[in-house]
Amino acid sequence: MNFSKKNEKITLATCAILGVPLPFIMPATLEQHTDYLSDEIIADPSKRSYPTFDLVRLLKTVFEPTQHCKVCILVDFAEPQTLMKNFRFLEEEGYPVQKKAHQHFYTALKNGVMDQLGMHGGEMFAYKITHGSNLDLADEAWDCTGKQVSLDRDIYSNYDIVLCVSTYSATAPLTAKAKQYGFRGATLHGLNDIILSSGLAVNYLDVSRDAEKIRCAMTHADSIEIDFALEDGRILTAWLGLDGQEAQKSHGLCNGLTPDIANLPAGEVYFVPSDARGQFPMKYEDGTLGVLEVVDRCIIHSTLIAGDQRTIDAHNARLKDDPMTGTLGELGFGTQVLPVSGADIQDEKVLGTCHLATGRDDHLGGDIVPTMFKKHENSTHDDILFAPHKTPNFNISQVRMNRDGSQEIIIENFRPSAYILSALRGE
Repeated sequence: MNFSKKNEKITLATCAILGVPLPFIMPATLEQHTDYLSDEIIADPSKRSYPTFDLVRLLKTVFEPTQHCKVCILVDFAEPQTLMKNFRFLEEEGYPVQKKAHQHFYTALKNGVMDQLGMHGGEMFAYKITHGSNLDLADEAWDCTGKQVSLDRDIYSNYDIVLCVSTYSATAPLTAKAKQYGFRGATLHGLNDIILSSGLAVNYLDVSRDAEKIRCAMTHADSIEIDFALEDGRILTAWLGLDGQEAQKSHGLCNGLTPDIANLPAGEVYFVPSDARGQFPMKYEDGTLGVLEVVDRCIIHSTLIAGDQRTIDAHNARLKDDPMTGTLGELGFGTQVLPVSGADIQDEKVLGTCHLATGRDDHLGGDIVPTMFKKHENSTHDDILFAPHKTPNFNISQVRMNRDGSQEIIIENFRPSAYILSALRGE
């Protein structure tokens, strides 16, 4: 396949105009198929067709080179020492994520995938569930014989590629461990059938290229303004200062031998806010709706819109007890045309959505680290996704980017703007 020279020139030109380097350019022998960027499919991503999930294609694309790499799989359980022995969890009710890890990764690796990729190993280990997004992992783990092992001594030190298919995200702690021990890996928490048949079935060369186009279109932004329209007619606006920083991307490729962790499904452009103020709405897990007040990058108070006042009170008590839990550590924008999966790991990557995150952001290059929190269990990285299926009670009426004295609309009514679509299509 031949990479479109038109697209290559536009991407290069965009970055050249902005005065930024282009960190990732696909070879000229590759061509991007952009039929999924039609108006019809963007309006209804369920109409997009996908190839059948292929673990060989996924691992080869994400981790090239794979030859001579030793690979393993990590899963999590409340009682790993019991459920991992002889794969007992396969006989128990529940554990859908771990069962998919066994079927689509462990069994597939053993049944020929490793041979095709020139890899070896293929063992599965289980660690104790963290009960929180991106909390550090305990060092103890267990293999399928019931033997206890050490993540540091026996896994991070002895494997080249670590695939973590878990209940809660482990991207932050594994990113730190990858840099310490020199391995590569991927985190795939919340894995389900929709993700397997869409977000993990796509061509990650295309995903990376699309993310790069949007990254170039947004990099060096001075600030972002987000308008939220509530059902009662109010418009809340959140302002996030970015200080002209270079935009980053989660694009799914972990090529070469440099230690790194890919978050899959990928497809996101993100920033680490330097400042923030204003208001934005919040939908809590129990369905309660609140308005969050932000000052100096931190959420300082929540006010009830509808639902249970006790939920609001509990959040305010947590903010008062440990203010770091309200610090905004990420602003992200989806770059993929994907169907809703019901799992934020994919749904935050959908084009037209955006998300904020509170808590640690050291894995994103930020300055919020676990030791800054009053309690270890508070040192999470928690995404707050704004998407039609997730937050139907309020609309993102507009997202505006301010850069070098000019303004561009990025999102309107959960749809990518003409500016973003033009960048994606190379127009």
